[in-house]
Amino acid sequence: MAFQYWNRYSDFLINGEQTVVPYVPIAQKSTDIAYIYKVEQSRLDKVSQEYYNSPYFSWLILQSNPQFGGLENNIYDGAILIIPFPLLPSLQDYKAALENHFYYYGR
Repeated sequence: MAFQYWNRYSDFLINGEQTVVPYVPIAQKSTDIAYIYKVEQSRLDKVSQEYYNSPYFSWLILQSNPQFGGLENNIYDGAILIIPFPLLPSLQDYKAALENHFYYYGR
């Protein structure tokens, strides 16, 4: 099943103004996939396409690999990335973590 673009930033609009997008940890699952990143060959939009049939979820992969500071350029050759899998439960985990963050820290 191919997923369309999901505007995750809509959760961070207050009175039409964009607010800070917080980092929220996503719990790892036994179904997650370990992927070896190859500089000069790998790109997160391509990895997203390969595993999710959509190039729009590279942000979710970065969210699950906080050691790289949210920037693909920080990923070194041979790094093992965690690919949250399958997509729908991973998005639900992200939304739950985000709601938990909002509960404790506000919007």
